[in-house]
Amino acid sequence: MKKIALAMENFSRYGGGAESYAVSLAETLIGNSWEVHFYGLQWDGEPKEAVFHKIDVPRFLPAGARIVAFALKHRRAVKRIPFDVVLGFGNTISMNVYQSHGGVHWLSTERKLYVIGHPFLRALKRLLTRLSLKHRARHWVESAPFRSSARPKIVAISDMIREDMASYFHVDRSQIEVVYNGVDTDRYNAALRDTRRGPLRRQFGIGDEEVVFLIVSYDLRKKGIEPLVDAAGLLMESGDRNFRIIVVGERPYRRLSRKIETLGLGRAVFFTGRVTRTDEYYANADVFVLPTYYDACSLVVFEAMACGLPVITTEYNGAAGILRDGVDGYVLSHPPRPEELAGTMRLMLSEQRRREMSLAASRNIEEYTIARNHQQMMRIFDEASKPLLF
Repeated sequence: MKKIALAMENFSRYGGGAESYAVSLAETLIGNSWEVHFYGLQWDGEPKEAVFHKIDVPRFLPAGARIVAFALKHRRAVKRIPFDVVLGFGNTISMNVYQSHGGVHWLSTERKLYVIGHPFLRALKRLLTRLSLKHRARHWVESAPFRSSARPKIVAISDMIREDMASYFHVDRSQIEVVYNGVDTDRYNAALRDTRRGPLRRQFGIGDEEVVFLIVSYDLRKKGIEPLVDAAGLLMESGDRNFRIIVVGERPYRRLSRKIETLGLGRAVFFTGRVTRTDEYYANADVFVLPTYYDACSLVVFEAMACGLPVITTEYNGAAGILRDGVDGYVLSHPPRPEELAGTMRLMLSEQRRREMSLAASRNIEEYTIARNHQQMMRIFDEASKPLLF
């Protein structure tokens, strides 16, 4: 039986993208006779067959010191067991397979800074970030796979991330394999619109003929909620009023609430807060919109497409790499501009266009299932498989 170690701070089926992905991958590995070990701060107990090794990092340490301490303690811990594969997600310095779910830290940070609209404040934040010990610590840990003389197998979760890694770390792009995210098509599929569509729209008072734009995010600022609201205001101003926006995840912050009120969008934008399941929202939406400032490869894009939703997102979302612009979605420039977004949303008010793009989205996503993702990763693990010597 082969042994694999996975490490991150929190292993949870209901956590963020990387956290839930690790649990899902572990289940598949266990089903294929792998012995799976988790190294982290917390674990919610799934899958129960996994072996959890708690890494204790004192909370009183500064953030940068905690990042380094986790990586060093992990390196010492995995020496005790002869693992065939040690999988790193960007927070460890010892591994023979590296799969970053966050991209290149400095580049992602730079792109997210554009959420700050004022150029001077953005430049100041950029300077403070460069001087931050926390950010320097994260960079030191993240760059470990590229400093190593025995370089691990490097996996990028999108073409964008491969290009970022190749350019930033001066690595031949042919040495980086791309394995896109995958979606559980048993849970997310176009058939949901036949079985779940209707009641939720009536609950919000949304008519059958109204176009629903859906955004799913727990970090609304960085996912472009303000450009989206500004775009909605532009549509209303031009007389295009036959639409609604549903926001799943984070509740509105004060500045956002004031913007919505000022633009007269109180009856057009609905906030659900946190939800346990998103499939019903996909089933009742018509277009998925995520004008993000940065995403390594947003899984919600895959989920939306599997449910038959055309997608609007930006060029700095790695998931844009699977979109065919104008066929199953639209890719906006960065940073997202309300005028460009409003124009694209206006195109999606056409029922015929939505119908055609919905079919294209469903067909495209067939190539990006979670089963295929796991198969590709297991093939990489088999290629890398050998006991690590530190």
